[in-house]
Amino acid sequence: MPRALVALSCVWVLCCLSSRCSVSAQEPDPPGPKLIDLTHPFDKATIYWPTEPGFRLENTALGVTEKGYFYAANRFATAEHGGTHIDAPIHFFAERQTVDQIPLWRLTGQAVCVDVSATCAVDRDYRVSVEDLQSWEEQTGKSLTDKIVLLRTGFAQYWPDRQQYLGTAETGRGAVALLRFPGLDPTAAKWLVSRRKVRAVGIDTASIDYGQSSDFETHVALCQANVPIFENVANVQQLPKHGFTITALPMKIAGGSGAPCRIVATLDQ
Repeated sequence: MPRALVALSCVWVLCCLSSRCSVSAQEPDPPGPKLIDLTHPFDKATIYWPTEPGFRLENTALGVTEKGYFYAANRFATAEHGGTHIDAPIHFFAERQTVDQIPLWRLTGQAVCVDVSATCAVDRDYRVSVEDLQSWEEQTGKSLTDKIVLLRTGFAQYWPDRQQYLGTAETGRGAVALLRFPGLDPTAAKWLVSRRKVRAVGIDTASIDYGQSSDFETHVALCQANVPIFENVANVQQLPKHGFTITALPMKIAGGSGAPCRIVATLDQ
């Protein structure tokens, strides 16, 4: 192999290691609708439930091979429920859809963002109410019917600070009782599925139930109706109240109760 080619290959490896291949990250968006990534990256700082070990990435190959080409490969290990992810209905209700059974129409479509961040800023235990949802409809003149509903509590700004985001930096079973963050009230969840027939519901916290919940009634209400849930949604502060679509594609785990999920918003033009 020519020395010049070896040198160039080595330089490329060093660039990848030092900048994490930032060239691709700087690639400009092409003309067209604006896309917003609503997904937190998966790395060692990714927030998981206090009982889970977190995301693990093991490098198995990185460098120029004996034949002269560059090659990189990794192994990863993760719980289903952590980082930006989906809760399949089977997660909290028997004989409901697993991840691979969720129909695509529930994962794509017109979406809205209900902003309750001002209230949540003064009450970490706030639960989004039916009144909040009805107020959004009155203010916008739009309906939540058949929409993907995203709830903005403002807690995405704390990511990945576990103390601020979860209410505790402790881990283990004992830490679950210390969780303090907003969620969706069970009554509001039942209203969304019975009166508005929503496609899916997402939130920018670690759970659709507020942190102090011990019976997870909101999960149960949504899962019973086969409504998937998106948790740890990122960048919701960049979304308008309406006028965008969501594409949420989880890893298609057969029989899975949840999975990492890449969620993208496309703003209407």
